[in-house]
Amino acid sequence: MASALGLLGLLCLPASAASGSVCTKPVYLTLDTGGMHSAELVAGILKKHDVRATFFLANEKTYRGDFVLDESWASYWRARVSEGHAFGSHTWHHGRLLAGRQDVIRYRPQFGEQAGRNLSLSSAEFCQELRRVGERFAQITGRDLDPIWRAPGGHTTSAALKAASSCGFAHTHWSPAGFLGDELPSDRYPNELLLNKSLQEIRSGDILLAHLGIWSRRDAYAPMLDPLITGLKARGFCFEVLPGALLTRERRPS
Repeated sequence: MASALGLLGLLCLPASAASGSVCTKPVYLTLDTGGMHSAELVAGILKKHDVRATFFLANEKTYRGDFVLDESWASYWRARVSEGHAFGSHTWHHGRLLAGRQDVIRYRPQFGEQAGRNLSLSSAEFCQELRRVGERFAQITGRDLDPIWRAPGGHTTSAALKAASSCGFAHTHWSPAGFLGDELPSDRYPNELLLNKSLQEIRSGDILLAHLGIWSRRDAYAPMLDPLITGLKARGFCFEVLPGALLTRERRPS
């Protein structure tokens, strides 16, 4: 992962270089939308530490009963744009990609009129599923998405990857040590355990994964981003947004 990002870094000037400093131990904090329970808290933590992150957006239902890309969230996203973060697609309906024939994209939307149904999408239809996020994001912020996407759950198929590449989207996974664990049950994986594990295992070049809200976790992990950022900076790490294109990283078998 680090070597791939290093090669891409030769083609893409880091944000830190533009500010006069050189980031020699970069990590890449990425945030999937989720239920948005901790969206404001996360934004405050990033601003406090002057950290830029990469957000992956899907039009998911939020804890307020609305949806991530509704007008009610427009001011939130405009503020993040003004702060210099990066943004990618997480699919419009936050759908699960299912294994199947290599020439068919099998897709199960989590939201929308066809939620829970197994669909067969053409390459053009899947591209629209990715692009729709950017079209709506541009409507409410005036900014296009970066040409990156992340499959919900990180599950990809060869057909989906090929289709996404054909319409200009590179898939972005996360590093094994960068899985921060905010999807795991609190009773078995308390926040302090997850935090300490991350501080010990994260290395330069790692892509980190967290969410703006998880429905299933009893104790929100988001407050741990504050000591995590502090601890990683103390170890000499710096935070960068992802380059505009990344080599595809498939999900490794567990």
